[in-house]
Amino acid sequence: MSRATEGTIYDFTARALDGHELPLAQFRGRVVLIVNTASKCGFTPQYKGLEELYQRYRERGLTVLGFPCDQFGHQEPGSEGEIGAFCERNYGVTFPLFGKIEVNGPGAHPLYRWLSEQKRGLFGSARIKWNFTKFLVDREGRVVARFAPTTTPAGLAKRVEALL
Repeated sequence: MSRATEGTIYDFTARALDGHELPLAQFRGRVVLIVNTASKCGFTPQYKGLEELYQRYRERGLTVLGFPCDQFGHQEPGSEGEIGAFCERNYGVTFPLFGKIEVNGPGAHPLYRWLSEQKRGLFGSARIKWNFTKFLVDREGRVVARFAPTTTPAGLAKRVEALL
């Protein structure tokens, strides 16, 4: 990609929770909700809503992708194994989770650098402000919306349905 505004999510790979590199092109043709997550955050209970959204719409073409991040208040201190066990045990998470990443700064994952340029946040800022910021991606791999951490997964249902 020659510019930050070109391309789609299909141009990226990310390391899955189990350590293998996963090309996001495998989600081609699906609506994708991408969320930076944390296990010790006030918004952590959103895992339950994300899983409910995933279960409700996955057969119609929705995928939720969780990207654990420890950049906000050290709220994701665990290892990948601990994160996966926590999410499964406490919230029954079955949607794909990835290895811990950074979403801001020089160490930011390329996917998140791209996402935050595609849809900027409050006052036009590209910076991710906190855990559980959400990006909604259409079936062509383009970012169509960005949502603040306070937007609940249930609050996204109508937007997701419109893309399915």
